[in-house]
Amino acid sequence: MKKPMSIKPYTNEPFTNFTIEANRKALETAIAKTKNKLGQVYPLQIGAELIFTKAQITSINPGNVDEIIGYVSKADTNLAEKAMSVALETFESWKKVPAAERAAYLLKAAALMRARKHEFSALMILESGKNYVEADVDTAEAIDFIEFYAREMIRLSEINETHPLVKIPGENNQISYIPLGVGVIIPPWNFPLAICVGMTVSAVVAGNTVLLKPASTTPVIAHKFVALMQEVGLPPGVINYIPGSGAEVGDYLTTHPKTRFISFTGSKEIGLRINKLAADPVPGQIWIKRVIAEMGGKDGIVVDETADLDAAAAAIVASAFGFQGQKCSAGSRAIVVETVYDELVKKVVALTEGLQVGLPELNYASGPVIDKASYEKVLAYIEIGKQEGTLLTGGGKAEGNGFYIQPTIFGDVPAGAQIMQEEIFGPVLAIAKASDWRKAIEIYNDTEFGLTGSYFSTDQARIAEALDSMHCGNLYINRKCTGALVGVHPFGGFNMSGTDSKAGGYDYLLLLTQAKLTSRKM
Repeated sequence: MKKPMSIKPYTNEPFTNFTIEANRKALETAIAKTKNKLGQVYPLQIGAELIFTKAQITSINPGNVDEIIGYVSKADTNLAEKAMSVALETFESWKKVPAAERAAYLLKAAALMRARKHEFSALMILESGKNYVEADVDTAEAIDFIEFYAREMIRLSEINETHPLVKIPGENNQISYIPLGVGVIIPPWNFPLAICVGMTVSAVVAGNTVLLKPASTTPVIAHKFVALMQEVGLPPGVINYIPGSGAEVGDYLTTHPKTRFISFTGSKEIGLRINKLAADPVPGQIWIKRVIAEMGGKDGIVVDETADLDAAAAAIVASAFGFQGQKCSAGSRAIVVETVYDELVKKVVALTEGLQVGLPELNYASGPVIDKASYEKVLAYIEIGKQEGTLLTGGGKAEGNGFYIQPTIFGDVPAGAQIMQEEIFGPVLAIAKASDWRKAIEIYNDTEFGLTGSYFSTDQARIAEALDSMHCGNLYINRKCTGALVGVHPFGGFNMSGTDSKAGGYDYLLLLTQAKLTSRKM
């Protein structure tokens, strides 16, 4: 099957420049239009059926808790079972659709999302508390995932033409990548569009059908994505939208005998629970379930005495406090060689104190954390930090009718401290002092996680050693440790950061397919 000539080579979706007044006004208009549509009731979607339930998830604006984004119908185990039945039935026809046709649905969806980029960003600003840039980047990444995985599935379908197997006389040997079956998609709230979209469309374009259980704090943006896939004509039952309790619906589907795979992004604790439940076969199960898990990190930036300290300070602040530190890639640790420690810390504190906290729809640099549970958790860690290090700035609640916390920095934090070891997922940065650059790398590696990291230095020999010795899935040199681009920085980590999957990379769809060799005697 040859690639259609109409498909251009993959390129990343450009980010919007909000210093241009017309761009800023366009997003402000989209926010105003979105606010006029708040408070609607959203159904489940199982096959072609829209189901409204008495039990609902109430989605609120974390930046203004009096504002309700929407009321989302809530699935129980009976509805989850119904969705599984529909997905199984749909899989029998969807798996036979040629890869290029499956990819065509994605390409239509990408074009439509691109045309409505500000609509999606506006909803994220209100539902998840992202500012303009963070929301725009999220939407751009969602478009990237759609475009990238569409091309990847076509590439895999053409593998026998582009990378044929070794030929031997008298046989015709070919390999094909066939879909797995029904998958459960459990995306996070912190990238409520990009990761939700990436996890879902990768499975779908590979020929699988899915049960999408979005995060309970951001179900409306997930619904908007599902509606877009309906609009481009994706057959009913390929994506089934079933928000619900993780403990009820999530566990039920994870242990279901017909579940073929679970794609999860979230906390270490829940990821390990899913992995444990999925590993235990149940009656009627005839396969080993695949678990694709991205479980967070305790990421750090190492700075030695040869580094550009201004660049390092800017990267530390951006990595630690972008989207209030609510990223699995967030640089919540900085490890600094002692000879430049005081100078660098002074720069980091100054930049951090310049971050204004406020309502995301007004595009403040720092907004709220996602919900009350996160708010209380982060504040509790700040109290722990006051006992473990020296409070340099922040240290408490910030003003506003939402879950606002001051960007907080602790200095002189021991390597083994809780705030150096545990994922906080909030605007808290711990800075440790190291005697030399090798000791700094040793402190960096002293974690159960291994997702992202960064090393600032101008010494090429040290950089070469750091590239070899810093143990993480995404290692950056002289730049921030957040901001991976699809197709450019395949994303995923080691150890307790997950199953080493590389989202947005050339091997990701292999996790959602199985290779079948056919050999014909001639």
